[in-house]
Amino acid sequence: MTTHSLASDSSRPPRRGGLDWQNLDWKVITAMIVLHAIALATVLPWFFTWSGVGVMALMIWVSGGLGITLGFHRLLTHRSFKTPRWLEYTLTVCGCLAWQGAPANWVGVHRLHHKFADADEDPHSPRHGFTWSHILWTLHKRIEGIRGVDAARDLMRDRPMRWINRFYFLPQFLLAGLLLGLGWAVGGPWTAASWIVWGIALRTVVVFHSTWFVNSASHTWGYRNYPDTKEHSTNLWWVALASFGEGWHNNHHKFPRSARHGLRRFELDPTWWTILALERMGLAWDVQRPPAEKMPSAG
Repeated sequence: MTTHSLASDSSRPPRRGGLDWQNLDWKVITAMIVLHAIALATVLPWFFTWSGVGVMALMIWVSGGLGITLGFHRLLTHRSFKTPRWLEYTLTVCGCLAWQGAPANWVGVHRLHHKFADADEDPHSPRHGFTWSHILWTLHKRIEGIRGVDAARDLMRDRPMRWINRFYFLPQFLLAGLLLGLGWAVGGPWTAASWIVWGIALRTVVVFHSTWFVNSASHTWGYRNYPDTKEHSTNLWWVALASFGEGWHNNHHKFPRSARHGLRRFELDPTWWTILALERMGLAWDVQRPPAEKMPSAG
């Protein structure tokens, strides 16, 4: 929901942490407040329906699991596997439903996070404050030294991807219209309202925070299979549970291109299982795996 640009003065560390009041993106802040406020309506009994909960659960998987984790992260950012173009575009549109900004900017910012992980230039490191790494960085128009699209020029060379990148905000509105119409047809106005509150607002907020916890919590708490990595990434089970396997973050920083993040038997990684299923169906190939000799102990 935000774009970042503006080079920093190389004579000093780029500005990070806190709020830069002259640089706040009030459109993003307003959207965040509105979404969180509508999500709170789920505590009101007249907005509760089991079908609304079902729509939310389905769309968390579509937008967060297939869209952000599988699409934006493992496919577009790290090219952990290859897939047909139609599937790549479909996964990208699913990611746009999460409303976390244009795909090229998301990908570019994450690539810069890996390049500068937990250093001064990292766009969202907890060393600049937990709240900065979790949410505050998203509220600014620009982050010094960061122009995400410059680190994702490979995406911008693809014409359909440029179109998706330009109109990334539309799928969320189209989905809202679809849920409103279907909900009304199925159960009337209160069902339609329930599907919007649960399937759009609360679902988007849940996916926001599950993604942001990878930046914040998974660089703060947890254990490290690979203590030799230079940053402070950790493996954190509850973040992995909330983000379809992304919480095995220390493993990921050790092997950034690996399509598999959960490397021990108890490190459950639903996105890796999805990639394996796609591979068996012939819809994924050149799937990147960590070297067998560098895998952690199986315990």
